[in-house]
Amino acid sequence: MRLLTANTGSPLRDGAYDQSMWLRRAFYRWMFPAAVVLPLWLLIGWGVTGAGGWAFLWVLFIAIPSVFIGQIVLTLLQRARPSARETRTASWWDVGGFGVWHVLTIAVGCFPQAWFPLLLTGAIAVALALFWLMLWQLWSEARASGAGIRIRTSVADAAAAVRRREPDHDGVYVIQEKPASEV
Repeated sequence: MRLLTANTGSPLRDGAYDQSMWLRRAFYRWMFPAAVVLPLWLLIGWGVTGAGGWAFLWVLFIAIPSVFIGQIVLTLLQRARPSARETRTASWWDVGGFGVWHVLTIAVGCFPQAWFPLLLTGAIAVALALFWLMLWQLWSEARASGAGIRIRTSVADAAAAVRRREPDHDGVYVIQEKPASEV
């Protein structure tokens, strides 16, 4: 018998335990606290580095709300997946994507003069890629379960769908009744 690990599809020997499962569970649990900790780090990083007044306004009105809302949306997309809810673990794609984004966000919070534009651009690009990754994973799992979204583009498409749902029969119905003695 071959066992599969939670939402990775990698086969294991009988009775073997995926030793890296703790990391995926830790990432799953870290997602909501990260929505508070990462924006707070941007504010603390500004205070420690003394980046200036304009940087403070950027942190206060752009960075903190963006990271907070982005993290919440990405976390909700992650938890919308049936495999993540069932196993309470992040997928390896989640671990890699969120790991890179969080490291870049922490690096942006250090406000390095020479690297700041590159780190900020990287953090934004990874956040957008992570958004599409979450949608792709959600769509893949929904499609695999047969619960896909069907969009009707015209009246003819809708009529064809209704015709397909009608049962195929030749007009003959057979009804079997139990005798009164068996009731």
